Amino acid sequence: MKRPTILIILAALTTWVLVAEADNFDNSQVGMPPPNWTGTKTGKGSPNWTVVADDSAPTKPNVLRQSGEATYPVCIREGASVKDGFVEVKFKAVSGKEDQAGGVIWRCKDADNYYVARANALEDNVTIYHTINGKRVSFKNTTAKVASGQWHTLRAEFEGNRFSVSLDGKKVIEATDDSFSEAGKVGVWTKADSLTLFDDFVFGGR
Repeated sequence: MKRPTILIILAALTTWVLVAEADNFDNSQVGMPPPNWTGTKTGKGSPNWTVVADDSAPTKPNVLRQSGEATYPVCIREGASVKDGFVEVKFKAVSGKEDQAGGVIWRCKDADNYYVARANALEDNVTIYHTINGKRVSFKNTTAKVASGQWHTLRAEFEGNRFSVSLDGKKVIEATDDSFSEAGKVGVWTKADSLTLFDDFVFGGR
């Protein structure tokens, strides 16, 4: 009876690996937005999404940087369509008086409709939200140490209406929500004047 169970688990793991995609921005032109990405925003303002060289990058030489100001700067990975799966990124909150945050989005319909999990270095917490017609509403929050000026790994896993969020390999949030059930795009997110760097973006589904 044990052998079929093992085979089923291996098949599931293989499916996740086969559909995973990654982007470390190292083949992108410095000073420009990365190809296959759309730098935009939720709300008002002028975000600035560009690829830059950074000596601290987890995967050298390049990172994706958001250096403008907007209500919620969002950068969407075009061509992705994931219903159940995961999205993960390494981020470093460099500066910001109003906010110092990095986040991942999934099941994204457009710049006004998506799920987002974000970690905040000014508040030392992690929160999961749904954003509907441009309005962001949290449905789970937890305290977690998020050091400014250091690289962190943020990961969201989602299946049906169940979600989990991990920071630096430790699960910090489990939650449920029914706002978006269909497949959508994925991407990264910041808030306000947060100058944030991103690298090693990975996503996948099954």
